[in-house]
Amino acid sequence: MSILLILAVNSIALGGVLFLLSAGFSLIFGLMRIPNLMHGSFFMLGAYLSVSFARAGLGFWGAALLSCAAMAVIGGVIERVLLRRLAGQDLAQVLLTLAMSFIIADVCLMIWTGDPIQPPTPSGLQGAIRVFSVIFPIFRLVIVLIAVTIAIALWLLIDWTRLGAMIRAGVDDAAIARVVGIRVSRLFTLVFCLGAALAAFGGAIAGPFLSIYPGLDADMLPLALIVVILGGIGSLLGALLGSFLIGFLYNFGQAMFPDLAYVILFLPMLLVLVLRPQGLFGRTPA
Repeated sequence: MSILLILAVNSIALGGVLFLLSAGFSLIFGLMRIPNLMHGSFFMLGAYLSVSFARAGLGFWGAALLSCAAMAVIGGVIERVLLRRLAGQDLAQVLLTLAMSFIIADVCLMIWTGDPIQPPTPSGLQGAIRVFSVIFPIFRLVIVLIAVTIAIALWLLIDWTRLGAMIRAGVDDAAIARVVGIRVSRLFTLVFCLGAALAAFGGAIAGPFLSIYPGLDADMLPLALIVVILGGIGSLLGALLGSFLIGFLYNFGQAMFPDLAYVILFLPMLLVLVLRPQGLFGRTPA
């Protein structure tokens, strides 16, 4: 397989992982207006927890799901105990989430040490399959299919269910939503838990692909930020398309133009901020 095809395959798989990370970030930031700078830490901690659960004998997918549940609980506690007290205070929320990201990074370093971990590919998903004359590793294809499936499920949840309607009502006018009996605070805690769980699941399934190491959170968070800015805050379609776009820009830039890799990565974001601040698929503020 030529180098271009290899880069394309890796870019598609990275795009799937980025969507799982950025979708949660987009939900938390877009619906709750919380600039959650520890979202990359949720990704990394979820990956480490999944490895530990797998080593305890749960298997890859069982460990990934248990990691999701654990991060949902941790995220809910952080939102209820810490972030809830700082509602509407953007700078305080930025500082708190940044501090928590450093704390989580140090805890991970203390527990799992600084050695990189390369989890094995799940049994039954080794090898490759031919897709349109392109050899695609089966596990990376599964990552993409999972990302697309979760994107559809989130779209149905937010746009076509009663729960989604209540969440949107709480975002548009929390006071009126409370008057009609919607428990806005519980809904927002649920959204935060969902975002944390998505990040953890992304970290868990990305382990065999990216490996797990100290600093993974700092590597992934800027990519998620760029995806959300490009696609539009709160837009799941924007997060999905932006994730694959950034996956291609990141891999091809690093491989073919290493001296300009970050220029290639950040220039589209700068153009979007100047020409369309709400993002490609974001709604124009009323």
